[in-house]
Amino acid sequence: MLKRISVAARAMASHSSNPATPLAASVPRSLLGSAAEDAALAAVAANSGLRFDWSKNEIKRIYDSPLMDLLFYSVAYSDSVHLVDLICCVSRASLVHRKFHDGRAVQQCTLLSIKTGGCSEDCSYCPQSSKHATTVEATKLMKEDAVLAAARKAKEAGSSRFCMGAAWRDMEGRKSNFNSILGYVKEIRGMGMEVCCTLGMITETQAKQLKEAGLTAYNHNLDTSREFYPKIITTRTYDERLDTLAHVRDAGINVCSGGIIGLGESHDDRVGMLHTLATLPEHPESVPVNALLAVEGTPLEAQEPVKIWEMIRMIGTARIVMPQTMIRLSAGRVRFTQPEQAMCFMAGANSIFTGDKLLTTPNNAYNDDKAMFETLGLVPLEPKSVTAKDLEIEVPAPKAQDEILI
Repeated sequence: MLKRISVAARAMASHSSNPATPLAASVPRSLLGSAAEDAALAAVAANSGLRFDWSKNEIKRIYDSPLMDLLFYSVAYSDSVHLVDLICCVSRASLVHRKFHDGRAVQQCTLLSIKTGGCSEDCSYCPQSSKHATTVEATKLMKEDAVLAAARKAKEAGSSRFCMGAAWRDMEGRKSNFNSILGYVKEIRGMGMEVCCTLGMITETQAKQLKEAGLTAYNHNLDTSREFYPKIITTRTYDERLDTLAHVRDAGINVCSGGIIGLGESHDDRVGMLHTLATLPEHPESVPVNALLAVEGTPLEAQEPVKIWEMIRMIGTARIVMPQTMIRLSAGRVRFTQPEQAMCFMAGANSIFTGDKLLTTPNNAYNDDKAMFETLGLVPLEPKSVTAKDLEIEVPAPKAQDEILI
């Protein structure tokens, strides 16, 4: 095994010197085929730097590697420490992570539902859909005073990003509400916080208006793979989602886009969603990884809860293929214990949502998160948008003679 991984290290150096070569071509054919060889490919991938040309097969090979190997390569590769000592570093953030981020910094975000329920979409997981018989009641857009008070409270509690979500399909015919939201954005930016919105589909013009108002990021999740998507949503196409992301990106707003696991999708669907995100013209500034919280009255009410290992696998894979991106441990975190969440941070997550609710579903208590930060030695990330230009860090190539011990 050591010999195989040593060869992988040399292949890693070869790939670093010729990044245009596909990773699989950098690994000798004799190394391909088993779980152990998938780990070797993960080792190569972990040092491949920033890429936008991932093949679906490469991502699948990383995703399929043994969980502890995936965790190891997403959390513990270092150029400054001899690789034989890296086992001692597994409990710390990965070099893949630390090359681009502060290893102990975790951004705290707050998500507020400023307009709840009554949505015309039929998303199978969502209790806010008017198509489903849930206990969520439709409301009108919250007034400015209430929204700003919630933002101040969030900032006082340690959040550096304030996210506003509205249960709409799009902003068509909602000029008055949209203008109100533009005002909310300006006011909250004035508090020194990052501001994110998720308002459904938006046009190119609306994206530009949000940018002018000072919006930091716009969230529009892909939810799942293109192939599985029609089984979850029929009222909006996958391409419409990608069009909205393009409008946001072209307007100069940071893209926030991820998905949900536990919808009944296959592992290949999870790989497919990550592949779509990792091959966009620019990697999203942030990728929320959500675990389904099944809600009574929705078509997915009987789905089994997501296991922590599934969450870690998604986070670790996302961190390797999108190293600059903020990986947000999002919905479903309330089901995970503190040690389980620690493993998510080890795998590359560096953001959480705080507050008692995530839109309409329960979330971890503030005191629990405070205790977790103290226990794990985490520090709040300052309110600064993370963009590619902020993180122009040269990734040194590994030495060919290095051996990776598993």
